Amino acid sequence: MTTDSTLYTIAVFSENHVGLLSRLSNIFTRRCLNIESISASACSIPGVHKITITCHSDPEMMDKVIKQIEKIIDVIKAFCYTDSQLVYQEVALYKVPTSTMLRENHVEEIIRRHGARILEITPDYTVIEKTGHYSETENLFEELKRYDIKQFVRSGRVAITRSPIEHVDIYLHDRQKQEPLK
Repeated sequence: MTTDSTLYTIAVFSENHVGLLSRLSNIFTRRCLNIESISASACSIPGVHKITITCHSDPEMMDKVIKQIEKIIDVIKAFCYTDSQLVYQEVALYKVPTSTMLRENHVEEIIRRHGARILEITPDYTVIEKTGHYSETENLFEELKRYDIKQFVRSGRVAITRSPIEHVDIYLHDRQKQEPLK
């Protein structure tokens, strides 16, 4: 990590082709940057996927990364954001023994206090879901640790911009205007 390290969120809009995640990962690896989280899904534009990557770095390095990402043939456009420019969330799932839930009254209070919800209860386990920022899902994990968490998983960040428009829409519109008519 560099001395001026900020968590950046990179939004990569692309076609959905095999090997793209590997090529993206290589860009970060070559620069000794660790990917903190990654998520991918279809976006609002038909046929276009959005890959959201978080990484600690500095502005100069992020500019280089974005330029390198945009050289990949399958990539339509990439953007880099700071947290203040985004609305974002993660989802975390926690599996605790149901016997612990029944024996310890505090677990239900912890779940309520954190705004989490129970997804499934079986005789053996209870699955709890928490949606929020990293610190929120991590705080719940820390509190539930003493109740014998059997499994824990957290998704990558999903994010949308605070901008009233999608930046890739502007890019695609401008590109379409520049293409000659056939």
